[in-house]
Amino acid sequence: MAQFFKIHPDNPQPRLIKQASEILAAGGLVALPTDSCYALVCHLDDRQAVDRLRRLRGIDDRQHLSLLVRDLSELANFAMVDNQQYRLIKSVTPGPYVFVLEATREVPRRLSHPSRKTIGLRVPSHPLTQALLETLGQPLIASTLILPPDDEPLNDPEAIRERLEKQIELVIDGGACAAEPSTVIDLTGASPQLVRAGRGALEPFGLSA
Repeated sequence: MAQFFKIHPDNPQPRLIKQASEILAAGGLVALPTDSCYALVCHLDDRQAVDRLRRLRGIDDRQHLSLLVRDLSELANFAMVDNQQYRLIKSVTPGPYVFVLEATREVPRRLSHPSRKTIGLRVPSHPLTQALLETLGQPLIASTLILPPDDEPLNDPEAIRERLEKQIELVIDGGACAAEPSTVIDLTGASPQLVRAGRGALEPFGLSA
């Protein structure tokens, strides 16, 4: 049975954030709000949790999961970027974007695309998500909370609890957030390529939907 925490979206209660980080460190799956929509997250180093997350989402290893990091100081540990790519990413982060980048050798194989050796990286701006990343001290694996056969993300914490209370360990009610997923931009080629249009604006990349 999933636990249910009500956490203030702008001033997260440290006690509850600490408890949530302990659940993640123990291999739990957590539903939480982000600066786009609600997401499912788990610990970076827990293969079993990552596999559970993929099964719940109905996706295989050819679909990227996102790596949530606190800030760009962690970028070099997981992705290879040149100066132009870095400037582009820095200009819009933190924010509702996932960037597809070339993965470094430090990235576990289960997290990178099996044929392309790429990874999706995100720096979220939501205070609650940032507080959890800070307390945990490590990145999180994340995926937009769209459950099969749905086409739209779940965004009501009570509805998430009803659908997933026997399949995950924690639902964090951080109030309403945007009902639109993050924008996904592929930066591995000569110019930015739009993978998914979402909440993040496309103008900084010279793209249109």
